[in-house]
Amino acid sequence: MRLPQSILAPFSTRVCSIIAVTFFAMVSLCAGAAAQQLTCMPSTLLFGSVVTGQSETEVVSLSNGGPTSATVSAVKTSGTGFNLSGLTLPLTLAAGQSVPLKVTFSPTSVGSTQAGITFTSNASNTSLQLGLGGTGVTRNSLRSSPVSVSFGQVTVGAKSTLPVLLTNTRSSKTKLYAFQMTGNGFLVSGPTLPITLRGGQSVTVNLTFAPLSAGTSGGDLFVTGPNVNVPLSGVGATATTGQLTVAPASLNFGDVNVGSTGTQAITLSASGASVTVSSDASSSSQFVLNGATLPFTLPAGQSSSFNVAFKPTASGTSSASLSFTSNASNSTAVESLTGTGTTPQHSVSLSWNASSNVAGYNIYRSTSPTGTYGKINSALDANTAYTDSSVGAGQTYYYEATAVNSMGQESVRSTPPVAATIP
Repeated sequence: MRLPQSILAPFSTRVCSIIAVTFFAMVSLCAGAAAQQLTCMPSTLLFGSVVTGQSETEVVSLSNGGPTSATVSAVKTSGTGFNLSGLTLPLTLAAGQSVPLKVTFSPTSVGSTQAGITFTSNASNTSLQLGLGGTGVTRNSLRSSPVSVSFGQVTVGAKSTLPVLLTNTRSSKTKLYAFQMTGNGFLVSGPTLPITLRGGQSVTVNLTFAPLSAGTSGGDLFVTGPNVNVPLSGVGATATTGQLTVAPASLNFGDVNVGSTGTQAITLSASGASVTVSSDASSSSQFVLNGATLPFTLPAGQSSSFNVAFKPTASGTSSASLSFTSNASNSTAVESLTGTGTTPQHSVSLSWNASSNVAGYNIYRSTSPTGTYGKINSALDANTAYTDSSVGAGQTYYYEATAVNSMGQESVRSTPPVAATIP
């Protein structure tokens, strides 16, 4: 039996609709598969939550991946609060060349903002857009320390790992759902997510930069939940590595009183190529490096001086080593340290006017002006002076004296008492 025409018509229309949708989807996929000559890495910058009135800066690499040069003739930024720096127009990129650019987000009001930067060029893709996003807030619920991470120079094929401390700044709980990484060569390792941080609680994550090629790389760690972003940057270096030296090779602090601090200077120098010092470690808490903000990079042929402090906690000689980890050919440079803790000897010297018809004097001491006084001289003192060598640092002592005649009769103690404070 033939079906009525009224049923066939809707069926035919439905089939055509499905075919049309499938066709357009295929066209879209084919267009997206075409390689772009001019690219940005990352292709999107997510700034997360930034306190209004403050700024966050990220690095993006603009690259020419084509076989011919490309010239960027115009740049246009849409949206508010975003600023591009490091680009002078017109900019010509040779085939395979990349340049690092900086994008800064400075929100002036609370709320989410989406924007973009459009690069116009004579590349095969004449228009390239870099996506931007960020949120202005009055206060971040999660604080990162440091707020941004620079790995300095890392040799291609090697890697550098630095810790980042994430702290819940609120009194209430906050939940971290996931870590999202962008940028070539950047990796994150840490606790299994999701996790909940109590008020004031912190967690440490380790960030690694393992460059795949030479040149500047930018990226970020985005923490979903509190939506906090940690900008990352690093420079992939060629196989040529520098040498790190420490001078002098050893430090001797000599005698330093317990509780006091002795300081001496050391100089770090790079030769052959620039060197990035990523961390330092002391084998003893009595020896500490001061004045260095890590990581830092020393250009080839340049030096930087820092102070090493020795604060002994007990008497006696102490030895330790201070090591510097870097991307130099000698990845660890070591400084030898020696110092002697000494305990200062304190004493109180007393003197008084002579009395007539006396055989000698007794000296009494207390730790309170109105407390109990005890005699501290073992035998009658015929002199008008006495030295008390049994005192301790940080104490205050009170002294009174009496006169004794030849009959053994003792006078009342002198008043008011004399006070002596030991440093």
